[in-house]
Amino acid sequence: MISYTNPSRVVALGQCVRTRREALGLRQAELGELAGCSSRFVHTLETGKDTVRMDKVLDVLEVLGLDLQVVPGTGRTVSADLADTEADRAP
Repeated sequence: MISYTNPSRVVALGQCVRTRREALGLRQAELGELAGCSSRFVHTLETGKDTVRMDKVLDVLEVLGLDLQVVPGTGRTVSADLADTEADRAP
């Protein structure tokens, strides 16, 4: 599961999924069946819940013909020293 702290981006992803699903004429249940997940998951994704399983998100995007891209943004950047320190604390 991923948890994301910027709700506007999570909501934007959900809106993108909903817009594409509707453009393809699919119901949530149909999309869920094609992606191997439940219609409840599709609903949860479309409404912007901040914790979702990434593998299921990618499956839904694939069915919709969408790709998830990671690009440099304007958000917080962690220095290499801080990242190393936090990794050392991980269980």
